[in-house]
Amino acid sequence: MTVLAYAAAPTVPTPRRADAPVVDRRHLQALAAGDDAAWQTTVQRYGGLLRSAARVVLRSDADVDEAVQRTWVLLFRNAARIEDPRCLPGWLSTTARREALAVLRAQQRAVPSEDVADRVAPDDRDMATTLMEEELRRALDRAVETLPETQRRIVRALLREPESYDALSAELGIPRGSLGPLRGRAVKALRAQLEPSLR
Repeated sequence: MTVLAYAAAPTVPTPRRADAPVVDRRHLQALAAGDDAAWQTTVQRYGGLLRSAARVVLRSDADVDEAVQRTWVLLFRNAARIEDPRCLPGWLSTTARREALAVLRAQQRAVPSEDVADRVAPDDRDMATTLMEEELRRALDRAVETLPETQRRIVRALLREPESYDALSAELGIPRGSLGPLRGRAVKALRAQLEPSLR
């Protein structure tokens, strides 16, 4: 059975016994290798957790299924990179919420037909989604404040979506050729700060 097949299969959560083995490095390596037994155990143990995390953001069962499936695929790609196996539940929960937000954002970018737009109230947003987005934005703002001044100015300008790199270069007084490397260093520094809290 493939990883995607496990991801698409309905989740039947099973209670964890007190003597159930904890996830260790070998288990994570088995997941990364696509081992069927490791995936079956993981899906049974954490499937309910993923659905609950996605359900905070999404209402539709189909949307929750999509967020959960995307989370399993990301686990397959990243299992070998998770350094502390004890972080797996938190990593899965956070990733499921992020993927649920991505599903929601993709839906909001879609242009609804006229009759659908008439039926949907403009303020019909899930409160939990709003709170989560605000929390992520505050975490990003705090991380940006720790950057050196030049990198901080570049990131703030990019978050405002400037018209072009030429316009950004003129606005900041920085040569256009320096923007890419400075932006890269800023993104790397932000990722180093934010990734531990998202595991």
